[in-house]
Amino acid sequence: MLKIDMHTHIIPKNLPDWTSKFGYGDFIFLEHNDDRTADMMQGGRFFRRIKENCWDENIRIDEYADFNTQVQVVCTIPVLFSYWAQPKDGLEISMFLNDHISDLVARYPKNYIGLATVPMQDTELAIKELERIKKNGHVGIQIGSNINNKNLSEPEFFPIFEACEKLGLAVMIHPWQMMGEDDMRKYWLPWLVGMPAETSRAACSMIFGGILERLPNLRVCFSHAGGSFLPTIGRIEHGFNCRPDLVAIDNPVNPRDYLGKFWVDSVTHDLDLLKYILKLQGSAKVCFGTDFPFPLGDLEIGKFIEESDIPQADQQNIFHQATLDWLKLDKKLFL
Repeated sequence: MLKIDMHTHIIPKNLPDWTSKFGYGDFIFLEHNDDRTADMMQGGRFFRRIKENCWDENIRIDEYADFNTQVQVVCTIPVLFSYWAQPKDGLEISMFLNDHISDLVARYPKNYIGLATVPMQDTELAIKELERIKKNGHVGIQIGSNINNKNLSEPEFFPIFEACEKLGLAVMIHPWQMMGEDDMRKYWLPWLVGMPAETSRAACSMIFGGILERLPNLRVCFSHAGGSFLPTIGRIEHGFNCRPDLVAIDNPVNPRDYLGKFWVDSVTHDLDLLKYILKLQGSAKVCFGTDFPFPLGDLEIGKFIEESDIPQADQQNIFHQATLDWLKLDKKLFL
């Protein structure tokens, strides 16, 4: 069976020293170690240690082969979004990262599919980069769950989503800059609690803000199985019903009506939860994703799905068809 992992992250082996070039900010750069790892440095602070599978495309292909998976959708690591940067600098960073991915896809068209990043802090520049990356082979973009703490429902972002719909570009929403992060750093809570909440924040913002209603052909996927949105849809719907004066002020449509109208990935780490999500969404809107190569990802690349009692037709949807539909791609490209 063709298997496409639609949620993976990649980084160029070498990054420019943007802090020195721009004269401000804690931009990410890499310090490579002798053991073929690298330290991601944020300004002068250690952020994360990564392995060479974060940048080496051949090692990635080999690791995926161990789990009979042929194709990876690649996008940048969210900390590189740099939405806080000056817009022209954000555009330069986006172009650098996007050109790296488009080159990778051009060299390995049967193994890699590219999602771009755009400077969401400037609507005009973001749309300009959307138009450029469309010509360079990207099939969509990855954006954060908020933009400098602004919800995705803010009017300034609507033209970007509108342009994505017009250009036929898919959108992947990834949590980042988690709300309350500074107040709960102990126990890795920003990643365990904050990330699922951030994704639900993004989904609620786009639904309550009317973005999905006004742009019915916009193809959106919420990562990490939609975060806490789907498990708490009962509470969200009840809030919509009992306090429409607070919730339904921009869109009168019940949030439950949008189930099955967007995509989510399969990163649940829990078969029962995945089955519940399949019940809500239908397998045609659940994409196989792992968050590779990070420790919170599905480290056995779909094994828990492949060895489950999920029907074969649903597995086929999960492993490739839902992603092909989300990205508007033909299966023949990868055979």
